[in-house]
Amino acid sequence: MINAEVTKSGNESALSTIRKFSRRVQGTGLIRTVRGTRYFARDTSKIVKKKRALKLIKRRKEYSQLLKEGKITETPARRGGHSRESQTQTKAPEGAPIAH
Repeated sequence: MINAEVTKSGNESALSTIRKFSRRVQGTGLIRTVRGTRYFARDTSKIVKKKRALKLIKRRKEYSQLLKEGKITETPARRGGHSRESQTQTKAPEGAPIAH
C-alpha cells in the first residue's frame, strides 16, 4: 500500500493543498495501476502468440524480399508522432504516367 501524505503549510489554501495531494498521488503511479487493473484481461494463449510471431516473421521476410527486388524503397523514419521504424513507398512501374 502506498501512502501519500500532505500537510498544509502556512497561509496555503485548502484548494492548493488538495492540488498538492493530487500531484503527489499521480507521482506514485497509483491511479494508473488501479485503472489498469479495473477490467480483467485474459492472457493470450501460447498458440495465439506463436501464430502472431510466425505471421510477423513471414511479413518481415516478404518485406525484405520486396526491398531486394526493388519493388519498394525504404524511406527514412519521420521525426515525432507515432510512426513506424521506416516508412515504405511503392515504386510506379517504369513508363507509367505520374498522377497528381
